[in-house]
Amino acid sequence: MTAWGHELTMTTATGVFARDGLDRATDVLLRHDEPPSGTVLDLGSGWGAIACAVAATGATVWAVDVNERALELTRLNAERAGLAVTAGRPEEVPDDVRFDAIWSNPPIRVGKDALHELLLTWLPRLTDDGEARLVVGKNLGADSLQRWLADQGWPTDRVASERGFRVLRTRRG
Repeated sequence: MTAWGHELTMTTATGVFARDGLDRATDVLLRHDEPPSGTVLDLGSGWGAIACAVAATGATVWAVDVNERALELTRLNAERAGLAVTAGRPEEVPDDVRFDAIWSNPPIRVGKDALHELLLTWLPRLTDDGEARLVVGKNLGADSLQRWLADQGWPTDRVASERGFRVLRTRRG
């Protein structure tokens, strides 16, 4: 995969989201924004596409997932590329770590309640001027998620729309 001028060879596997390679939604996210800097969270990292792409630009990256196989692949892919990515389960991220950016192709299919809980857990860990970038399928509720985030006090706007996907930017209210 190529992101921001960096060619990365990645390993994927069955049992992990996008086992056949870079999915269309993540591709849209990576092509429609400049890379984030500072300390970045890849929320729901899968095999590490976002984490490794962002780390290749020099950011400090934390990758979290609940799937142990996904975390193993993220670690393998980062190590192979010589990238510093800290991959672990959500509870392994120290409580005092704050993020300048959160980038995610969030796990929409976990259900609305679980997704809302996930976002309300991690968004408060943004720095005061931090922003989140979420890529969500229009047919999977991108527009309603945008409204819900705003209703929760997280101003959210659409920064890109392509191939049925929306890239949402969320920041502190």
